[in-house]
Amino acid sequence: MKITDFRVGDALPEHRSFAQNGAAHSENKIHDDTVARQYGFSGGLVPGVTVHAYMTRPLVTAFGRDWVERGTISTRFNKPFYEGGLVIARAFVTAVSEKGIEAELQALNEHEDICAVGTASLPAEAHEAPPPGEFPEASLPAMRPPATASILGEMNVMGSLTQTWDPDQNEAFLDEIEDDLPLWRGPEAVLHPGYLIRFANTILVRNVELGPWIHVSSDVTHFRAIPTGVGFTTRGRVLETFERKGHKFAVLDVLVATDSGEPAMRARHTAIYEVRKLSNA
Repeated sequence: MKITDFRVGDALPEHRSFAQNGAAHSENKIHDDTVARQYGFSGGLVPGVTVHAYMTRPLVTAFGRDWVERGTISTRFNKPFYEGGLVIARAFVTAVSEKGIEAELQALNEHEDICAVGTASLPAEAHEAPPPGEFPEASLPAMRPPATASILGEMNVMGSLTQTWDPDQNEAFLDEIEDDLPLWRGPEAVLHPGYLIRFANTILVRNVELGPWIHVSSDVTHFRAIPTGVGFTTRGRVLETFERKGHKFAVLDVLVATDSGEPAMRARHTAIYEVRKLSNA
């Protein structure tokens, strides 16, 4: 479809799936039922990056590969999803012009509670990508230091990651998020943007040692799709740290680039690296 085919108020195709907590046995114990309950949750949290992936589905269904190559998305996670709960991903067109399309996003649970919100766009022209030199590659630490404000504040260059397309891992990811769009499979397949955003989490946990922590938001710009067989690197830096209501936050600036150095995705990725404990815990 063309940009001119859309009108303000149009609902993009809704998508329903059942939440899967693929991180239940990960190093981050906020996804473990027992530990998460010590922080006041009903059980292990479904990762924010997984919810982000659910929220891309209406956009890709409506806009196709164009959105993967130049679209933007900002997501904020307000309430948790839990294993097996219904996830309803909705999007509504809020603006249409010669500059592109803008949309509002929601992710709701089975009670129609809005658990995550966001905005997205399909610009008529791609945003200018940052020069890869702004995000130099560096070695990962041999031993991860503890995540503290002082240590994170010194990470102007984080240790970077190198990844090669893994068809089996990709298939497992698509099964986890219940996304059956043809764009992600076959000889012309490209990597799912929800798969890429996971590496914004990975670069954090590979650079510092964390206790239970929570991904709370991402502001993402896509510059190109990554096709089958192409490797990529994840590079990053810490922009700031701050404390709010007893939680300690870190804001990352992350770039995913192909192995030839072409930027594919940039994300401002915010996480609570130290979660406030309950007063009676």
